[in-house]
Amino acid sequence: MMKTPARALVTALAGLGLGLGLGFHASMVAAQTKWDMPTPYPVTNFHTENITQFVADVDKASAGKLKITVHAGGSLFKAPEIKRAVQGGQVQAGEILLSGYSNEDPLFGTDSVPFLATSYAESKKLWTAQKPVLEAHLAKQGIKLLFSVPWPPQGIFSAKPINTAADLKGAKWRAYSPQTSRIAELVGAQPVTIQAAELSQALATGAVSAFMTSGATGYDSKVWEQVKNFYDAQAWLPKNAVLVSQKAFDALDKPTQEAVTKSAAEAETRGWKLSEEKTKFYLAELAKNGMTVVAPSAALRADLKKVGDTMIAEWMKTSGADGKAIIDAYQK
Repeated sequence: MMKTPARALVTALAGLGLGLGLGFHASMVAAQTKWDMPTPYPVTNFHTENITQFVADVDKASAGKLKITVHAGGSLFKAPEIKRAVQGGQVQAGEILLSGYSNEDPLFGTDSVPFLATSYAESKKLWTAQKPVLEAHLAKQGIKLLFSVPWPPQGIFSAKPINTAADLKGAKWRAYSPQTSRIAELVGAQPVTIQAAELSQALATGAVSAFMTSGATGYDSKVWEQVKNFYDAQAWLPKNAVLVSQKAFDALDKPTQEAVTKSAAEAETRGWKLSEEKTKFYLAELAKNGMTVVAPSAALRADLKKVGDTMIAEWMKTSGADGKAIIDAYQK
């Protein structure tokens, strides 16, 4: 049957509309950018929860133009591999424990020098001094620092009671950074490298009997099933940092870049608040699950101060002019 002119016009317009619709859809798909973001900790950890909120904020602020998929718990890359994955372009973003890279440069371990900054206020002041130096260092590696959030203060978990540092001699000590390995050496313990995701298994098999970490990691790993003592030493507040490939960031349009940086600033403010709020919760949960949660004895505190003095002096020697600049700014 021959089409009437009117029907032919309708058909042509419908085809044009479909074509425009498909073209519009294709342009929307093309405009959307997808990033992968590995993180070392479980989805229930407050760092991961904060990052999940950051990702949702970016999605909303960019009107869906940037979609970030979080791969938690070391499922995509293990903790020590994440920075290299961002630097090498295998992923666009990632979360790291800064002090885990102290062997690369002592500047990464500024926040984990024992007893240098032992409260949230001191830690914030130290971060203000450290941040510009660290940003410049990372920029040379093609990495942009988005935001950083501290862990709760570090204490000592031990299978047996500890009254002095001598009680740690020979203990299998979980090390997750050069600093924690050095502490083991100074107190005569035996350092064993174990990442957070592997801690529960290491405790269950007896590979570890003592370690220094926050109440958060203790709670995440349910350490009370094997370890019964926690000494709230408040030795330092290590920080995690969320990094992005500068190349990936530069590929975004300006409004999307602004969505990322704005959401990152909000995530840092929220994360610091969350960390401080969670500190009491974690310690209460450890006690509720049968752990003895106490302050270190005067003798243990004195021993730990000696360890801290040694490590501060060592860090100052290895960190050079940048380290001195950070400490000078911090102590002003």
